[in-house]
Amino acid sequence: MGYARKVGWVTAGLVIGAGACYCIYKLTRGRKQNKEKMAEGGSGDVDDAGDCSGARYNDWSDDDDDSNESKSIVWYPPWARIGTEAGTRARARARARATRARRAVQKRASPNSDDTILSPQELQKVLCLVEMSEKPYILEAALIALGNNAAYAFNRDIIRDLGGLPIVAKILNTRDPIVKEKALIVLNNLSVNAENQRRLKVYMNQVCDDTITSRLNSSVQLAGLRLLTNMTVTNEYQHMLANSISDFFRLFSAGNEETKLQVLKLLLNLAENPAMTRELLRAQVPSSLGFLFNKKENKEVILKLLVIFENINDNFKWEENEPTQNQFGEGSLFFFLKEFQVCADKVLGIESHHDFLVKVKVGKFMAKLAEHMFPKSQE
Repeated sequence: MGYARKVGWVTAGLVIGAGACYCIYKLTRGRKQNKEKMAEGGSGDVDDAGDCSGARYNDWSDDDDDSNESKSIVWYPPWARIGTEAGTRARARARARATRARRAVQKRASPNSDDTILSPQELQKVLCLVEMSEKPYILEAALIALGNNAAYAFNRDIIRDLGGLPIVAKILNTRDPIVKEKALIVLNNLSVNAENQRRLKVYMNQVCDDTITSRLNSSVQLAGLRLLTNMTVTNEYQHMLANSISDFFRLFSAGNEETKLQVLKLLLNLAENPAMTRELLRAQVPSSLGFLFNKKENKEVILKLLVIFENINDNFKWEENEPTQNQFGEGSLFFFLKEFQVCADKVLGIESHHDFLVKVKVGKFMAKLAEHMFPKSQE
């Protein structure tokens, strides 16, 4: 009896594994088509999310390039990176395991199947594989399949109904950066849905902490920023990031161009919400923030930063809040904007920028800032 039970469990595991591998192959074969579908994001829309401003940033996460497909699935253990002879052998074994896994998937897949959309039954098998497998390269392949499949709006509901949100969110606890990045990509694509957002909000604090503490400019950090950007498309969950705004400004000042732009998309979502204006003004900003206004800085970075400042100025009634201005501490964004002459010198320094749009934006920003900083009663 015990032997029969063991055989039954092994058989069930093989069936689930075979079916999941087939599902993974169906999507990884059509990754290029899926990426084109995923690229349609960024419009500021959320499935069934009601009114959402078109200026809001709803970021899709692009998967790896097709040329990196064979490399991204190979996971090396820590001791394989040392560069020793043993490390070389370990890396060879890891590559061999990944190759065998891909070949096993190909054998189980239909050679004439170009369909890249998984059925609910196939999605359930892939989710079972994510939940049961402990092999990083298998988890990575399964998460890539789920992420690509979540590019289709109708599948976001199916994955949620199959219990996929907590299954994928549990992977965020892994220490493997590649697997964690793929899990964030899946959650990012699933978050373009109002009901999914309501269920994913419980993971926002964890994602926020992981994003801030991750290696600067890493793929995990960027994937986390994209997910947080999607979660702030509407005003409903923005208050959950209030205590982390200072950290976002720190990432903005220290990060590379890609990180800067991603942080700005997130901050711009917050700046468009009047209820978040005080939290933004209260945030501590690095002293180096003003030095970003220079001719060498990326045009898109300057324009987005100016739009954020304009939104804050528009939403904050400077005259009405005069008695409460002592609530903002030194080094806050409020004092950065309050020091008009210092800020003016830095901003006016790029009025000679070669780009006409930058000149217009700078002039508009300076006019609004001057109006707020010098009330009519003091003229």
